[in-house]
Amino acid sequence: MGAPEAGSGTPLYARIAADLRSAIRRSDLADGDRLPGENALMERYGVARMTARQALATLRYEGLAVSRKGSGVFVRLFKPIRRHGSKRLARSLWGEGGNIWGAGFEDRAVTVDRMVIDRVEADGELAEQLRVPEGSPLLRRSRRYVVDDRPVQLATSYLPLDLVEGTRITEPDTGAGGVFARLAELGHAPAGFSETLTARMPTPEEAAELGIPPGTPVVESTRLAVTAEGCAVEVTRMLLDASCHAARSLRHAAPRAQDLAPALAPARRAGRTPQPRRRDATRPATAPRHL
Repeated sequence: MGAPEAGSGTPLYARIAADLRSAIRRSDLADGDRLPGENALMERYGVARMTARQALATLRYEGLAVSRKGSGVFVRLFKPIRRHGSKRLARSLWGEGGNIWGAGFEDRAVTVDRMVIDRVEADGELAEQLRVPEGSPLLRRSRRYVVDDRPVQLATSYLPLDLVEGTRITEPDTGAGGVFARLAELGHAPAGFSETLTARMPTPEEAAELGIPPGTPVVESTRLAVTAEGCAVEVTRMLLDASCHAARSLRHAAPRAQDLAPALAPARRAGRTPQPRRRDATRPATAPRHL
């Protein structure tokens, strides 16, 4: 890497960043390697400190580098997590005791390092999606997922409390097959899914939770699970570090469109009161614990 040529219309900091980026892509700089510091860049390229600082900041904003206080700036590479929607949510996976959250990680270990389970009241949007009256009690399951020692995803699931109270769904370990398998035992097996994705910048609190540098975008996902009868049984809101995820497919088989549409409608139609969920009155609200 030498000094960038003068006379180009590209800012000096961008040309320095391009040199460093090329070195990373050629594997001259590997994951975890320390990048040249501001002083080294100033000497090598004959630029001011602010220019060197901007060059390093550019790589941080692109997700290629991360600052470590007191140590410098380091290459931050990460093998993408490939989200395959149809496989990840297939009954053939969770119905056989598989973990939908582990799908897409291949041979890499995924762990939950933070979990909070509590009870909340349904706001207008959740009430509309789950088709329950606003203020209805819900079970909330909040988790943070870590891969290769890196936080990659926040997820919060909401389920009608009268459906899951007293079951393993209220416990940290929901058992083989997870929440979907337990819902199936209750007679409310998810049969269709709809997922809405939105790309945005994180709040400072979200960035801190995911441990991502400034300028790294996130993908916000809202997933609705419904039964074959069109009964909405779970809403999960996920926040993904966009720099480490790749979506292969997000189309899932679903029941009738007329069943899905009301559950997906945003809670902004003035004057509308969500209708209670339909449930077979002969079916008990809970099932024996699955041990």
